Amino acid sequence: MELRIFTEPQQGATYTDLLAVAQAAEQFGYGAFFRSDHYLAMNSEGLPGPTDAWITLAALARETSTIRLGTLVTSATFRHPGPLAISVAQVDDMSGGRVDLGIGAGWFEEEHKAYGIPFPVLKGRFERLEESLAVITGLWRTPRGESFSYSGKHFQIENSPALPKPRQPQGPPVVIGGAGKKKTPALAAKYADEFNVPFASIEDTRNIIERVHLACKTIDRDPTELVYSNALVLCCGRTEEEVSRRASNIGREVSELRENGLAGSPAELVDKIGRYTEAGSQRIYLQTLDLSDLDHLELVASEVLPQLS
Repeated sequence: MELRIFTEPQQGATYTDLLAVAQAAEQFGYGAFFRSDHYLAMNSEGLPGPTDAWITLAALARETSTIRLGTLVTSATFRHPGPLAISVAQVDDMSGGRVDLGIGAGWFEEEHKAYGIPFPVLKGRFERLEESLAVITGLWRTPRGESFSYSGKHFQIENSPALPKPRQPQGPPVVIGGAGKKKTPALAAKYADEFNVPFASIEDTRNIIERVHLACKTIDRDPTELVYSNALVLCCGRTEEEVSRRASNIGREVSELRENGLAGSPAELVDKIGRYTEAGSQRIYLQTLDLSDLDHLELVASEVLPQLS
């Protein structure tokens, strides 16, 4: 089981805050630093305002050396797939091949309105997501010296040189996630290297992973080619008082976090992570909401990570 750090900068974070967390996560031995991709603040003050996901990751690519970097998830409505393929390929090269692309259909209408970004109906968003996946992976995987073309409902590509190439030969791993019953598993089976189950119970995780397995078998893909992961809120403490303090700092109740997230003592986390492993999960993104509390990351790294095989 691999643990990754997952941040939500729209709840209030500067680049300096994110840099501190990414460097601490690398120092403590976590597998990756991920961030969400949002353009509208979701905290009461609205400050300091949004930070762009791929500009952030480009900078972190030069300020870190071993930890993987990625988005959970980039909205396909924010960027045309051709320029997004260029941006991600460049960040992958800048990092020495340490980037993952998490991508989804987009869901938060208000941020689209706030920054003049078109927000299609759900069907249209999924169409754009599917075409974006086809374009991005097609551009990355086109052999050097050859061109790439694509004719879709939303995007048309004509004789693209399909450059620049990412550092990773087949392109950065693609992460797709969600709880959809048909379309999301089908897209994951066709395009994903990893399927992420966000904020779900152990039983729901098991059922969602099984849907992805079935979608893979439908197209004759080996389901074990994908990595299966969860995203869960983190709230760990050596004492009950410490757990309560950390829950209070992020505006949550301990009982709710114990039920729906990874909360409690290090021993409790190890036990619950074990049950997610039995459900089929291989990787957990620890949603870290208090970015000033680097001791939180150190605690999990020193007392939980060593107990995970």
